[in-house]
Amino acid sequence: MPTIALVDDDRNILTSVSMALEAEGYHVQTYTDGAAALAGLGANPPDVAVFDIKMPRMDGMELLRRLRQKSDMPVIFLTSKDDEIDELFGLKMGADDYIKKPFSQRLLVERVKAVLRRAQNTKGEAAAGGESEAAAVLERGKLLLDPDRHACTWDGEAVVLTVTEFLILQSLAQRPGYVKSRDALMDAAYDDQVYVDDRTIDSHIKRLRKKFKEVDKEFDAIETLYGVGYRYREA
Repeated sequence: MPTIALVDDDRNILTSVSMALEAEGYHVQTYTDGAAALAGLGANPPDVAVFDIKMPRMDGMELLRRLRQKSDMPVIFLTSKDDEIDELFGLKMGADDYIKKPFSQRLLVERVKAVLRRAQNTKGEAAAGGESEAAAVLERGKLLLDPDRHACTWDGEAVVLTVTEFLILQSLAQRPGYVKSRDALMDAAYDDQVYVDDRTIDSHIKRLRKKFKEVDKEFDAIETLYGVGYRYREA
């Protein structure tokens, strides 16, 4: 079964959520601060990690920033009830989802399942035969997306994407020139049990552009049509 990492300085949350996840058959790793988690996640990478934002020694934001230098592991943030700034920063830094405290254990379990499903769908099952594998690779100009390997390159340069970023880009690139509304992109990237708003998709798009501009300053393949949505423009 998949392994879930929980990082929170509240031991009551670690205990209760661990019990809920273990009841679903998951293996659970727990850490009480970001510094310990960074070392543990590197040594024993889980399938999904859940980070509290406000922690001693190293907060969730810094933990995610350092993690993203080496890994595209799916991450869910736990945020304060009214702290929308934390949510937006977290998404811009590459978080896959967030849950506001206080939360029900059932909700967190469902979010973990949804992120796991998205990660598994992105990787896909290994296609049988070289011809089938080649068909799974999506090429659009300088862009190459390989769902089976969760690999993305731009003009030969690797671009590390989270699960959500990969799914959004894949949805746009599948039909160059066609406009995708935010609702359509939400459907492509999120399980129907997970609610996200327009700002979430906008944050992911900004993060995608930033990553591609790090390898190509002239990158402009993702176009915004204000009031309508986004489209992929193939050069």
